[in-house]
Amino acid sequence: MNAPSPPRLRKAAAAPDRQKRALPASLSRNAPLVPVDSAGGQALAAVIAILTFLAALCAGGAELVAASSAQWRSEISREVTIQIRPNAQRSIDQDVERAVALARQAPGVEVAQAFSKEESERLLEPWLGTGLDFNDLPVPRLIVIKIREGAKPDFTTLRQSLQRDVPGATLDDHALWVSRLSTMANTIIGVGVFLVSLVLIAAALAVIFATRGAMASNREVVDVLHFVGANDDFIAKEFQRRFFRLGLRGAAIGAGGAMVLTLILGLVTRSWRASPTGDQIEALFGAFTISWRGYGVVILIALFVAVITGIVSRLTVRRFLNENG
Repeated sequence: MNAPSPPRLRKAAAAPDRQKRALPASLSRNAPLVPVDSAGGQALAAVIAILTFLAALCAGGAELVAASSAQWRSEISREVTIQIRPNAQRSIDQDVERAVALARQAPGVEVAQAFSKEESERLLEPWLGTGLDFNDLPVPRLIVIKIREGAKPDFTTLRQSLQRDVPGATLDDHALWVSRLSTMANTIIGVGVFLVSLVLIAAALAVIFATRGAMASNREVVDVLHFVGANDDFIAKEFQRRFFRLGLRGAAIGAGGAMVLTLILGLVTRSWRASPTGDQIEALFGAFTISWRGYGVVILIALFVAVITGIVSRLTVRRFLNENG
């Protein structure tokens, strides 16, 4: 029968077991240095997904407004309106015919079409309602001039001719409306860029706090890596790699959600196209769909968020190691 081991030998044999149990789980074989599947990592991925979703919506909305504004300005800049006010001493029908003839002689004019008296009165119905008698009202007559594609005519001569031959006629080239639309579109785009910048800053701050928390919880792992010869650059790269993957996953979820929401809104808008609400939405935002450029911007934002996550994580690790070195 074997003799019992001396107590000193039993303690020596148990020491390696205690040391093995004391090793951090992050140093086990095939375990990542920075665990990203923890509750903190999942929470950070959710925060990045939400922030990317909001940034993508801001960028998509800005692109939608920019495209709609460009369409509005293109349509308005190709139309010129002549307004002829009634004059008791003149025949308004003859004034309209004379103004149409002068407009068709102007260079760059493709079509000059006069509205009839009934059509002019119908334009006032959305503001004055139906069933009114316009016979006693001095309703002006309108002439719509369409400009040829790419032409930039000078209407100075036409204005002078109208003042000379058609008293009471005014020509409006909608320059004021084009300027206001440009200002509005540029303002909305600027606000969208500002909001996207704020969202990216918020994502960077979230990554900083998450990285410092991960460094604090894995302090013993970092000490062991320093002990076996790993430098700060190796540790920082490991954190950067892991946080980049986490940020890429969250950003992909957020950007994908924004694209799906945009597609759903586009389908809903197209289904409402025949209704008054759909007509108003389409008048403001077109078909409520963004172009391929808009989808490209959303994808770039997602990649940018992932890159920011990795870079900010690396810089935070280097600063943390320098402060606690």
